[in-house]
Order: sequence, then C-alpha cells, then structure tokens
Amino acid sequence: MKSAVAICLVLLTTGIAAGQDRGTQDIRDRFAGAWRLASLEQPGSDGRMHRIDCCGMFVFTPDGHAAVQVMERTPQTQAAAGPTQYSQGGYEASWGTYSVDEHAHTFTFHIEGALVRSLIGKDLPRAYEFSGKQLIVKSTRSDEHWRVAWERY
Repeated sequence: MKSAVAICLVLLTTGIAAGQDRGTQDIRDRFAGAWRLASLEQPGSDGRMHRIDCCGMFVFTPDGHAAVQVMERTPQTQAAAGPTQYSQGGYEASWGTYSVDEHAHTFTFHIEGALVRSLIGKDLPRAYEFSGKQLIVKSTRSDEHWRVAWERY
C-alpha cells in the first residue's frame, strides 16, 4: 500500500511539474519562429504616431533565444524619440534570451549583444499580444510610445 501511495505522489508531482513546463513551452511555441516586420510606429515631434519606412526580422527559438534586426530604408537624421537609443545610423540589431510572463502578457528580452553597446546586459520588458497572424509588441515603459507589428514568414 505504501508503494502505491508513493507511486501516486510521484505521478502527481511529475504531472504538475510537466504541466508547468508545458505551459511555459506552449507560450514559447507561439513566439517561436521567424517574424518579418509588418509596421513600426513611433511618435513624431507633433506628438502623433507616424509609420517608419523600415524592414526587419525578429527570430524566437523554442528554447528561449531571440535576435532582432531592423533597418530604416531612409535613416532619419536625428535620433528617434524616447529616452533609450535602440538603433545606430538607422539600423538596430540585438540578440540574447527571452522569458515570457503569459499572465501579464509581457516578455523580457535579455540583451547579450547589440549594435548599440549601451543595451548590452539590459533587460527590456515588452508588452505583447497575438492578433490574427501578427505579434504586436509595445514598450512597457510609460515614456516610450512605439508600436511594432510582426508577421510570421
């Protein structure tokens, strides 16, 4: 009888642990793959949102790695609005790992390498939503108001 109880406890705890791992994996599976930039909007000097003419790709792996590259087709002569510089000369590139908080609808991009070296070692929290075939990403910071839509390749 003791061995049957022990087996049930092992199965129960293994099932719970597997379910927790599966939940994390399930949301990562939704992110996993290559996404092309559909649109990027940021506030202009007039305070209104403007679409930036650019292209790019965001890649998420199921095991938690990520890399992003964005290139403005016609680089702006002045830095983009906002306190943090993400690009240099109209080009943004960074890579690292990511973690997802499914309940808060956020992911955090943990930067390991970047064209803009001041980003290295930073954690960049992002709000996300899946809408149709798009992944919509926004900053969680109250002083940043950009919006990016990514579509699966």
